[in-house]
Amino acid sequence: MCRLYEVTRAGFYAWRSRERSERERQNEALLGRIRRVHAASRGIYGSPRVFQALRKHGCTASENRIARVMKRHKIRARVATIRYTNPKLQRFFDSGRNEQLGLELTGPDQVWVDDITYIKVAGVYRYLAMVMDKYSRRVLGWAYGRRKDVALTLKALNRAVRSRKPQRGLIFHTDRGIEYAAGAFKQRLSELGITQSMNRPGKVTDNAYIESFFHSMKSDIVRGLTFTQDDEIESAVRDYVPFYNGTRLHSSLNYVPPATFERLAQ
Repeated sequence: MCRLYEVTRAGFYAWRSRERSERERQNEALLGRIRRVHAASRGIYGSPRVFQALRKHGCTASENRIARVMKRHKIRARVATIRYTNPKLQRFFDSGRNEQLGLELTGPDQVWVDDITYIKVAGVYRYLAMVMDKYSRRVLGWAYGRRKDVALTLKALNRAVRSRKPQRGLIFHTDRGIEYAAGAFKQRLSELGITQSMNRPGKVTDNAYIESFFHSMKSDIVRGLTFTQDDEIESAVRDYVPFYNGTRLHSSLNYVPPATFERLAQ
């Protein structure tokens, strides 16, 4: 082995007998704290969120140092890819306007955003509709089903309304799908005094906040797992939403969870 690595035998044995440096001992202790934070995050945090979580508990290690320790010990964040379709190839069912474009938000319940994502269960796609407050990124209501239709989006909307009881004048922003352009959905929004808002044609980034949430959710609870029953994914989402709202650190909210961000904003 010494010949292979071109070192002397004396040097090799001297290295083996040498005590670990103070830096190595500190890194070992830091590794233990990193592992605990990473486990508490359900294995989803990368180095930026681990750094923020440790800093809140008085750890003075730099973000770069934490990243190096995590890389050395192969502690990684979960990541997932999101499938996008080309909006220019889709039929647009409505001429709805983007009412939230450029609006400066000062608190919760001014703009809600909603979208539908796909989750595969036993090789078949199921559908998940989510309603989120754009200001705080808090999930307000959701619905899961076998069909991508207006019944699904209405269920998610009604759950959010029961949870928050918003005042009239709220803006509800979505893409331009028939699930939102249908007469039943428009009528429900009108009954509630909610203003409908939709993406501009070809501008999927108009609803980037909810797309970002779906990316995080799929990274956290879908990637690498196989679901064989509908109740498995429903249970996973039901467990994840309170964690996301109340515990998971959100980088765009100065590394506090959405519920905490709303409370601090009052």
